[in-house]
Amino acid sequence: MRGLTGARPVRVRGSSQAVIAAGAALAALALFVAACGSGGTGARDEGPAHASAVAGAVASPSPSRSENYHRVDPVALVMNDPKVSGAVKRLLQPCNGDEYPVDVSYGDLTGGPVDDVVINVLTCADAVGIGSYVYRDDDGTFRNVFKSEESPVYAEIDRGTLAVTRQYYEKGDPISNPSGEIVTPYRWKAGRFAEGKPTRNEYSKSAGGGPTPVPDS
Repeated sequence: MRGLTGARPVRVRGSSQAVIAAGAALAALALFVAACGSGGTGARDEGPAHASAVAGAVASPSPSRSENYHRVDPVALVMNDPKVSGAVKRLLQPCNGDEYPVDVSYGDLTGGPVDDVVINVLTCADAVGIGSYVYRDDDGTFRNVFKSEESPVYAEIDRGTLAVTRQYYEKGDPISNPSGEIVTPYRWKAGRFAEGKPTRNEYSKSAGGGPTPVPDS
């Protein structure tokens, strides 16, 4: 999860995991205090691989030439979604004026007639992901077909596959330095997202080090 100051996944940004963790701990604490639930129902051909403005502006791609692209209001979609936890909704506040800290991606994940929408809700200060969601068009209405609220979390469209990145800590890790990340692929099968085999990336402990993929045993 590197973001405005370094909060989106290493696989997106490639460095600066230190800032993530500090913000991640605060975001996770806020979610636990609010009794936030987590889970999923099962992002990066056109997803945002960049930081929004420091204020946390909505990051949406330019309209696709494809007729499948239908732009949505991501904040309204999340706030009106009963599957989104109350804790995430309370934390989804404008960072500056009416600019909200959300990243939006459009692309084909479910094979529907309209591009699916991937929304990542972030914190304003550090752009730590506190919720990731996928919406699929269902007869003109976008419905939630995936959610993950295990902060820090970030979802992308990766060559037609939903890739969800979560950072992890091991015993003794300072909040500024997580041990690594786990990237889990999800593929649309039989009307739901099926979880695939995750990849575990261990962060280098040396200065300036990036994630080191761990080979299968």
